[in-house]
Amino acid sequence: MEYTVGQMAKLLGVAPSTLRYYDKQGLLPGLARSEGGVRAFGDRDYETLKLIQCLKRAGMSLADIRRFIDMTAQGDSTIDQRLALFYRQREAVQQQMAHLQQTLAVIEYKCWYYETAKAAGTTAALAGVEIPPQFRQVWQQLHQPEEP
Repeated sequence: MEYTVGQMAKLLGVAPSTLRYYDKQGLLPGLARSEGGVRAFGDRDYETLKLIQCLKRAGMSLADIRRFIDMTAQGDSTIDQRLALFYRQREAVQQQMAHLQQTLAVIEYKCWYYETAKAAGTTAALAGVEIPPQFRQVWQQLHQPEEP
């Protein structure tokens, strides 16, 4: 099935200008066009665009996405390079996830803190309160500087 820029943009939840930009950046090398030059997106383009969205969410730059697409077009001789690219991105995502877990732990601690304060009617009531075991490490990180 073929889709217009507007239809594909709606399917992906992006602005049509985003798809035009991707095309201009060379991220859609096999994109079909009508005789009048109108872009015609197919199912394969949808798959490519979904992958681009995923890689962008993973923090991959458009330049690296372009390199990946170029390598794909070169065929099987670039499998090792593509695999290395994805190994690097996987590591970057794992690091992002670890940072997000730390951030979530602080937010959960603060939720407990303010829920306890709200129940007592004041934050002063938390002075001397024993920190629950699941929040002790977070409390320590917030209150005791680590050695460099």
